[in-house]
Amino acid sequence: MPKRDATNSDAAARKAVLDAAHAYFETTAHAQPQPFKAGETYIPVTVKSVSAGDLTALVDSCLDMWFTAGPHAKNLEEKLAQRFKRLAPGLLVNSGSSANLVAASSLGSPLLAHGKNKPLVKGDEVITVAASFPTTVNPIVQNGWIPVFVDVDLNTLNALPETVMAAQTKKTRAVMLAHTLGNPFRADVLADWCKKENLYLIEDCCDALGSTILDAPVGSFGDFATLSFYPAHHITTGEGGAVLARDARLRRVAESMRDWGRDCWCEPGKDNTCKKRFGWELGELPPGYDHKYTYSSMGYNLKMTDMQAALGVSQLARVDDFITARRKNWKTLCDGVRTSPTLSRYFTIVEPTGGTNPSWFGFPIHCEQGLDRAKLVAFLEQRKIGTRLLFAGNLTRQPAFKGVEHRIHGNLNNTDDVMRRTFWLGVHPMLDQARITYMLEQLESGAKKF
Repeated sequence: MPKRDATNSDAAARKAVLDAAHAYFETTAHAQPQPFKAGETYIPVTVKSVSAGDLTALVDSCLDMWFTAGPHAKNLEEKLAQRFKRLAPGLLVNSGSSANLVAASSLGSPLLAHGKNKPLVKGDEVITVAASFPTTVNPIVQNGWIPVFVDVDLNTLNALPETVMAAQTKKTRAVMLAHTLGNPFRADVLADWCKKENLYLIEDCCDALGSTILDAPVGSFGDFATLSFYPAHHITTGEGGAVLARDARLRRVAESMRDWGRDCWCEPGKDNTCKKRFGWELGELPPGYDHKYTYSSMGYNLKMTDMQAALGVSQLARVDDFITARRKNWKTLCDGVRTSPTLSRYFTIVEPTGGTNPSWFGFPIHCEQGLDRAKLVAFLEQRKIGTRLLFAGNLTRQPAFKGVEHRIHGNLNNTDDVMRRTFWLGVHPMLDQARITYMLEQLESGAKKF
């Protein structure tokens, strides 16, 4: 009998499976947007945009049976570094919140002890904002540091550089801020200031993939930058996120924090990358103690799977189209509010920060005094239009922050204003003109009513 050609046979079988996955996707509701029926079809604030290519990428990865981080993860980490103009590869994690935890916790790692900026210690201060998603701030508290809250600018929903600078004290060691709803804060200005003052800067870019400052990508300025790939965000891996480090040294610190806190930097399935696995003398361990079981940080296990990374690579190939659609949808909503006598009277639009080009995550607006936001958003939801508030509103007023040590620089008057008057609508790529027109019509109807 002729000898079986395993390679050709396996390749043909794989192709058949992938062709079947592609064909299956094209028969599902995911392939085409559902017909829109005003008042009946729900318009969510966020929605994932997936393709047949995304499904085949997932299936292709599954066929490799490589369940931990592998070649797809390495590919995505390299592509992220290229996009964000980082020399060190990105570092994949299992969520955007984990990315913030890894980035912030890295600032306290003993691995930083020999650098110019020493590790943060208990009682050090980190400047941030209270008009935020909690997991931008939680790692500060969880590490025993003190969050210093500054107020935001109502025009942009971001802290102004001069406000951040004015909050500095002798205890200040870092700044950790998010680019709110994709609208950048001036990370370029703060990065220069932080470098001069020997402070760390973390850019939370979870809502801002594709935003730029003076044509440079957000995430390219700080010591660390973070991303989220939750289905609501610009690209998705299901659950997932990434950390981007300024250099290879900081990446190694973050990698240790992500990977149990180990001192070893071998990739999964690899041994003895350092060429002296049993030749280290660290801490008070016996000489030659296995480097794979030596820990230099109080770390976690927050890795991403290769299947998720495969989806991320596929999604990243389409991200520029997603960004273009988000900007277009934001502008359509913006023009609709500005050209309507009613809407322009009842709402104030959040403006792009000067010198930036946002990759919008949502369309935030302030209700003018006298307009009941609670009744308005309930009305919109009843009309099948999804709404969201600006995350926690004012974190210092949240139940979880009761008793948490913090400092407020000046006051949080604008933050409280945002908590009471601000909400946002979706701008995701799955919107079309019919949906946006309906959103504007109902927004006007609700404004007149309440």
